[in-house]
Amino acid sequence: MAFDADEALDIFITEARELLESFEEGLLQLEADPDDAETINAIFRSAHTLKGSSGLFGLNHLVGFAHVVETLLGHVREGTVRVTPELISVLLPCADHITRFVEGVAEGRPEPSPGEAAEAEALLARLAPFEPGAAPAAAAAVSAASDAADQEPDGPRGWYLRLRFGPDCLRNGMDPLSLLRYLTSLGTIDRIAVDDSALPEASDLDPETNYLAFEAELSTEAPKSEIESVFDFVRDDSDIRITPLDSGEFVGRIESMPDRDRIGDVLQESGAVTPGEIDEALRIQRERTRDSGPVPIGQVLIEEGIAPSAVVEAALSKQRRTADTRSGDTQTIRIDAGRLDRLIDLVGELVIAQAGISVNDHLSEAQGEVTRLIDEVRHSALALRMVPIGMTLRRFERVVRDVCVTLGKEVHLTITGGDAEMDKALVERISDPLLHLVRNSLDHGIESPSDRVEAGKPAQGQLRLNAYHDAGNIVIEVSDDGRGLDRDRILAKAVDRGLVAAGATLTDHEVYDLIFEPGFSTAEKISNLSGRGVGMDVVRRNVAALRGSIEVDSVRGQGATIRIRLPLTLAIIDGFLVGVGGSSFIVPLDRVTECVEFPTGNRDRDHMNLRGEVLPFIRLNNLFGLDGDVARRQSVVVVEQSGQRTGLVVDALLGEFQTVIKPLGPLFSSLKCVSGSTILGNGDVALILDVGPLVTEYADLERVRHAGTGNGHPSRRRPVLAGQPVT
Repeated sequence: MAFDADEALDIFITEARELLESFEEGLLQLEADPDDAETINAIFRSAHTLKGSSGLFGLNHLVGFAHVVETLLGHVREGTVRVTPELISVLLPCADHITRFVEGVAEGRPEPSPGEAAEAEALLARLAPFEPGAAPAAAAAVSAASDAADQEPDGPRGWYLRLRFGPDCLRNGMDPLSLLRYLTSLGTIDRIAVDDSALPEASDLDPETNYLAFEAELSTEAPKSEIESVFDFVRDDSDIRITPLDSGEFVGRIESMPDRDRIGDVLQESGAVTPGEIDEALRIQRERTRDSGPVPIGQVLIEEGIAPSAVVEAALSKQRRTADTRSGDTQTIRIDAGRLDRLIDLVGELVIAQAGISVNDHLSEAQGEVTRLIDEVRHSALALRMVPIGMTLRRFERVVRDVCVTLGKEVHLTITGGDAEMDKALVERISDPLLHLVRNSLDHGIESPSDRVEAGKPAQGQLRLNAYHDAGNIVIEVSDDGRGLDRDRILAKAVDRGLVAAGATLTDHEVYDLIFEPGFSTAEKISNLSGRGVGMDVVRRNVAALRGSIEVDSVRGQGATIRIRLPLTLAIIDGFLVGVGGSSFIVPLDRVTECVEFPTGNRDRDHMNLRGEVLPFIRLNNLFGLDGDVARRQSVVVVEQSGQRTGLVVDALLGEFQTVIKPLGPLFSSLKCVSGSTILGNGDVALILDVGPLVTEYADLERVRHAGTGNGHPSRRRPVLAGQPVT
């Protein structure tokens, strides 16, 4: 297999980003629980792996910086350095700086800029006081990135390396001697022997073919996984074996470990075997089992030279002492998002084609089976794009910490509902609106510790991010226990700006909705975080672009909750098909609560009595300026938006319809009441109604109408298409 350096670098960048994300998450968790040994080990391994991977690509500046961070974390593991908020406050910017290094490599800059180099020196200077006996050691580490002088608690360990490089490794761009030289950056090669038994006669030599094999003894503090990673890019066509010179240490580790039910877990956790070696052993086991019957995995490990027999026997003993139960592992694979999009597009076309099949007596059974299979394929395809929102919500732990440090506030962040899943595209696009809401809550919502104590509250504020599924939607809540919204002040500000007429009577929800108007702000002073009136309108616009809605609940002096409601996916929805005149519309099914017959006595009214409740309704034919006679028997589709029920008067109820959403294109980007279109089975196009803006737009038109003419006759209302007059 040919070696692709660009592809290898892309893999490194992807894995480095994941390691840095885990590193930051671990630091935040460590600040909350400084004695969590598992977290300390996890962030140490992240730094260790990142350093080793960087060395393979000659990124010495990244190796050197990560080496100093790793050294300090090694002292944390030993217990010679205590975890304090001050230490975390230095390590977090270090993670940010490594991220900038990695992104620079992704942009084609293998060397740091002068500014980045200066920043690295400044950060290392901040780390130096935490290092026991330290500043000289840190400086030495920076100047010699590959120096392995730092001591881990277990000290150097001896490894035996048997290296049989493939004959094509030189042809694929890999030099075995360069890999051996890199081993010296991990430790000391105590012995090396060359096996030249495969060398042919001089006349038969091919200068691009490798004939040499090597045996070496390496003394290093690096774990086996890091030694193995040196040979990642030659492993496919080479035979690499790494075993400990002294099995006693690993046997002791295994005996002191908690019970494990799988031998692979025991060997990996002890450090004697890497995950890659376990995978290879399982592959060999399957091949042997297919050829000659069942073969124990322990036998494969010993016979293939993957692990010494003493270590394998110790792991088997540990396994036998464990109860015969297994915890299922969650396995994930990376899939190109473009392929998923293509699959979903094809499923959408299949849904449209299926809707166009005419059903008759002979085809009805087959049609029903095809429909069932299409539903299963549709749900399976959409599920591929569904990801838990918890990862996105956990990113705000760092935001909350940094903002609180800036503002001098104490806030505890609680995240619930992280297992709730939504479309990956939605997860990526909702991050910025959530970021603004969180920062706004920290800046304006939660009071300073002194103000909270004076108000009889705990000095530490509470911020809660919660996600849950509701009626085919996902709801994300940002709640705080701060001062809440000042209704009177918001209303007065709106009157001053001419947004609301003086003396107007508004509900609480209508008043709170004013904070999303462009440029609206009641902040007394402008800060670096907020107060300019720029942002909340963008939040609502971004949420609306995702076919979502946003609402606010608040109790003065007790806190506020901002609730975002979004569809689970942007690709296919369940809709309710209605007819108005000669046109068809789709109402999202999750917004529909019921359908009732339109009362014949309400022809000239804009509301009706629904079981004792006053239900305002919208005549879609008037709203959209549709021509044609009104049906003798009309129906009302009752929809609910932000707790408000409204009726849509339609001519025909055509039933539920699987709706493949088609964008309308940039020409119709200004439409407010329509979120897209779909193709019906007969080839006609139906518009998908955006219920939230539709109800809001109609309410605004009604206010204008009542303030202007006072004429309430429906036939004299101005027809609109998404807020624009139709001529």
